Amino acid sequence: METTQRKTGFLAPWRNMLLWKQIVIALVLGIAVGVVLNITGNEAVAGTIKHIGTLFLSLIKMLIVPLIFVSLVCGMASVSDMARMGRIGLKSVVFYLCTTAFAISIGLLLGTLFQPGVGIDLGTAAAMEAKTPPPFVEQLIAIVPKNPIAAAADGKVLQIIFFAIMFGLSINLVGDAGKPIRDFFEALNSVILKLTEIVISFAPYGVFALMAWVAGTYGMDLLLPLGTIIAALYIGCILHAVFVYGGLVTFVSRLNPLRFFQGIVEPQIVAFTSTSSSGTLPVTITAVQKNLGVDRSVASFTLPLGATINMDGTAMYQGIAALFVAQAFGVELGMSEYITIILTSTLASIGTAGVPGAGLVMLSLVLTSVGLPLEGVAIIAGIDRILDMARTSLNVTGDAACTVVIAKSEGQLDFDAYNTPHVLEAPDLLKA
Repeated sequence: METTQRKTGFLAPWRNMLLWKQIVIALVLGIAVGVVLNITGNEAVAGTIKHIGTLFLSLIKMLIVPLIFVSLVCGMASVSDMARMGRIGLKSVVFYLCTTAFAISIGLLLGTLFQPGVGIDLGTAAAMEAKTPPPFVEQLIAIVPKNPIAAAADGKVLQIIFFAIMFGLSINLVGDAGKPIRDFFEALNSVILKLTEIVISFAPYGVFALMAWVAGTYGMDLLLPLGTIIAALYIGCILHAVFVYGGLVTFVSRLNPLRFFQGIVEPQIVAFTSTSSSGTLPVTITAVQKNLGVDRSVASFTLPLGATINMDGTAMYQGIAALFVAQAFGVELGMSEYITIILTSTLASIGTAGVPGAGLVMLSLVLTSVGLPLEGVAIIAGIDRILDMARTSLNVTGDAACTVVIAKSEGQLDFDAYNTPHVLEAPDLLKA
């Protein structure tokens, strides 16, 4: 009887719709509403609507620490082959570094073809001071938390990952004595996953609010003059996702790339609207495990690591932005400068991962490495939110691709789940 009422009720079509369809509809409606608000001069209304999106992001961020810690502890506690976990870690780092080098190369190519800096007047750009990340050795040492509780409170993902790995391994090594703790974390993990499903079901409303705010705040006045650099980045992100990630899934893992992209629709859209790889992590973990059949022991390790060190979208942005500044100032770059940009961006993608405003830090570092003036960053800063949406979505896509490829290579992929054309749905209690 309850099912019949759900099908015939006024809101039944919406409640029973697959989550990804709800999110896409909300995305389109949010843009439309935002454009209307901007044209009619009601930007303040867009700012008010943003509060709904902010609330959704807070719910997502609420899940990050417990989800990473609990799922990783469970995964490590169930590992019987330590050598396999070492292989997974090595494969992850190699994957992220190689795809980042591809991304920056694509960015340089598109920057050369589109020439986004030609015709841009930088005479009024404000000077900016270069920001340098902490030395890489210091960041490696900082991975070990002095206080795990403080690391969790501050959201320091790498420190949380390190402690969770050590804690999970310890549970595994003590044998039967650790069984009660292992059972407790397994039960806690089920609760956390159910909470994640509930929070994700509110994604359409958060996406609508965030897109309405973006479109209502920026409008077309800011986007049109710098449309070339926006177009170059968005095209680059699409090319990288389809040919690099899609190619790896197709030719390396011998999997259907269409199923891969269908299975990560939700995290892509949430990343696009939230501009936070870490904030999207709960959605990504759920989608990769449920939609693509990746074993938890792989997903709980590669995804948190990717959200921290994988910055393909940001690296591509560095290449396009560097050529933008060079063209705007009439600076000719040679092959040595191109190679320097590729190497600097690739290494900086890890070296600046834990630094707030990582995109700006990386760009300052890249421009300084080839002697380009930093004043051009002030122009790009005005559209940084629009650019950040595309590069964050690409980052999350790369995290998922790495996870699927590694899971397949390790025999930790459920092919029935992967090949089933489905996507996440809202929990039943919210559809009743």
